[in-house]
Amino acid sequence: MTSTTVVRLLLAVPGLTAVGFGIQQFVVRTHPDVSDARELALWLGGAVVLHDGLLVPTVLLLGLLISRARRLCPILRGALLTGGCLTLIALPLLLRPGRPANPTVLPRDYWVSSSMALALTLAVAVPVAWVLKCRRSRRQRRAGR
Repeated sequence: MTSTTVVRLLLAVPGLTAVGFGIQQFVVRTHPDVSDARELALWLGGAVVLHDGLLVPTVLLLGLLISRARRLCPILRGALLTGGCLTLIALPLLLRPGRPANPTVLPRDYWVSSSMALALTLAVAVPVAWVLKCRRSRRQRRAGR
């Protein structure tokens, strides 16, 4: 058995355990009938299709486009890719129509929360990129002497 196989098994066991626990909790707490199970399967299938058919290809395409920008340092490219992922994940909440009838369903202002997450991503990435660039230029100057 290779080390890669061992690592995969070590990662798969807790994941499958969590999935089993989630299914068990769903059945015990909701006592679903056949129509509920069909609706849940349809919803989960739709989530997989949207994730694998829309989100992943879009993020990969954006990552490819960002990686072509050689002048951007890897930290900033990662921040842009992270910001894109955050925006795609938050998009359904940002574009929801009006206010829900039950104010506790979506209680936050998601535009503010999304903007704060993007600002925090940039607030961390820009100084880190600047520090790494300064270190790299100092090393290049020392090597040139």
